[in-house]
Amino acid sequence: MNETELTPKQIVAELNKYIVGQEEAKKSVAIALRNRWRRKHLGEEMQDEIIPKNILLIGPTGVGKTEIARRLARLVGAPFIKVEATKYTEVGYVGRDVEQIIRDLVANAIRMIQEQESIRYEGKAEEEANKRILQVLWPKKTSVKEKVTNPMDMFFAGGDDDEKASQPAQLEAPQSDRRQKMFEDVCNHKLDDKEIEVEVSEQERAVQGILTGNSTEELTNNFQEMLGSIIPKKKKKKKMTVAKARELFKDEELGKCLDMDAIIDKAVESTEESGIVFIDEFDKIAEKGRANGPDVSREGVQRDILPIVEGATVNTKYGPVKTDHVLFIAAGAFHVSKPSDLIPELQGRFPIRVELQSLTVEDFQKILTEPNQSLVKQYTALLATDGITLDFTDDGIDAIAEYAHRVNLETENIGARRLHTILEKILEDVAYEAPDVAETHLQINKTFVSGKLNDVVQNVDLSHYIL
Repeated sequence: MNETELTPKQIVAELNKYIVGQEEAKKSVAIALRNRWRRKHLGEEMQDEIIPKNILLIGPTGVGKTEIARRLARLVGAPFIKVEATKYTEVGYVGRDVEQIIRDLVANAIRMIQEQESIRYEGKAEEEANKRILQVLWPKKTSVKEKVTNPMDMFFAGGDDDEKASQPAQLEAPQSDRRQKMFEDVCNHKLDDKEIEVEVSEQERAVQGILTGNSTEELTNNFQEMLGSIIPKKKKKKKMTVAKARELFKDEELGKCLDMDAIIDKAVESTEESGIVFIDEFDKIAEKGRANGPDVSREGVQRDILPIVEGATVNTKYGPVKTDHVLFIAAGAFHVSKPSDLIPELQGRFPIRVELQSLTVEDFQKILTEPNQSLVKQYTALLATDGITLDFTDDGIDAIAEYAHRVNLETENIGARRLHTILEKILEDVAYEAPDVAETHLQINKTFVSGKLNDVVQNVDLSHYIL
């Protein structure tokens, strides 16, 4: 879908398919996304003045902060990156440069657009790959006198001039027919298991073998590209199936079809106009009260992040990228620190603040059953592959939700992630024995759930380690 087609209500409706509750947060991100569409319909002067209203999501882990941002980006096909604020340090300390966030965002945008463009040329690339496979299976020699622009054009020509002269006319058609039949078999994947010998490039492996050491990511990547253009491509013969060779040839043919300059230009534009950066653990760089250790650089990290959020030009290997209209969504639990502990300049750059609520028993019940590809659907489908039919009853769902809520209250609150832990514990024996038993119908009701969890939950010390 495209963001120009979506109203805020439609965005929220799409998010509801995957995320339970948190209506206020969904509403805020939906409005932020719609404002991008509104901005693009204004005059050029006004467009430059309108900046994104960045969002600060406040709430405990596992309530949907990351999922909201990820689903939002996927919904509109926008370049997206998730980073942890704690991985970045003030300039001068050992750690990642905050500008690397934007470089990684551009790299993601290029990868995304490459995939989109590859779909356009997929049919053409596969056809060329099949022709190359046919050339391996049925080599066709070209006469010295004959100049062929594309060797693949010979496959259906029925032979070169010398061969035509040396063969009776009545044999040409059958030979051409057999070649055509083999080509059809290749295209229809009838020869996929046949082993053939093809030439593969050794260049990439050679470059990676040379590059060792502790260089930074960006320098390493640039150095790899530089060496790649200097070191001549080496070829070696390798045996593989027709299916594997098709994928190899297809990738090579796609590389010939794609215009990388156009892709890079489009990716940079998409990053600048539609990019979304999700910064997690934002509260960890806001904590005050310590004057030594790693906390020395916390305010420095904030001051390094500030220009990017305000709007800066970041130099990347694909050219300069402006961050003026990139949408930043920051998130944190803010148990120890408060948003007001951030430096004032950074606080002002996140004008929309949304507090996400802790999950209730009812929320857990909905998370188990309502979203597309919910947890219950996932586990049912997984065990069905071994012939086990799971039937989650209503009282079983209620029991799982109640146990999850209870353990979150009594131990550490990890939100919806607790459901994964509990379901794994409940179905541990079933999953272990499934391949060795006959087809079975198993009812996951309250009695079954209690039998698996009651002893563990009653023992608070044990539940700290197991659940």
